[in-house]
Amino acid sequence: MSARTVAVVSAGLSVPSSTRLLADQLAAATVEQLAQQGTDTAVRVIEVRDLGHDLVNNLLAGFPSAQLSEAIEAVTGADALIAVTPIFSGSYNGLFKSFFDVLPRDAMADLPVLIAATGGTARHSLALEYAVRPLFAYLRAPVVPTAVFAAAEDWGGDEQESTLRTRINRAAAELAEEIRRREPRKPADPFALSRSFEELLGGE
Repeated sequence: MSARTVAVVSAGLSVPSSTRLLADQLAAATVEQLAQQGTDTAVRVIEVRDLGHDLVNNLLAGFPSAQLSEAIEAVTGADALIAVTPIFSGSYNGLFKSFFDVLPRDAMADLPVLIAATGGTARHSLALEYAVRPLFAYLRAPVVPTAVFAAAEDWGGDEQESTLRTRINRAAAELAEEIRRREPRKPADPFALSRSFEELLGGE
């Protein structure tokens, strides 16, 4: 079986961040699940905070920088995506949304996605269902059933971390199954515009 690639988009703003920690744990669990099936996996991590200025320039001008192009190609050419955002004001943060706004049209179609988020308290966990999951549904990306939310208390104490680990493993197994049953994904056209000429000319 050919090697597979998993892209990881982490939209944490601090260094280090609980968002990146959760992203790394989800990626490691997915790699482990695929290894049990005899599949080698490469992981490509995109830290969205490092692309902030490039994203704004792309949204204004319609053309990505070299660094942003590499990040876009890492996602569009991957066999699956792990997308993790902190929850601000009841939804994903602006950088997270901006990254997916600049992807080529239909680039996410049929790309399996595992969604996850971090937040101060568990009451923010529903944002995964009413904000993050609909975003990827709009992009026509199949999202695995289990979404993973990590509140501040989930990182402290054996019982809480054990519960979080269970959710991580279940979501990773679902993503690995989605990867397994699909053919390796072909990279998107690297010369494709992220927005149509009509949108560019119309100033949208």
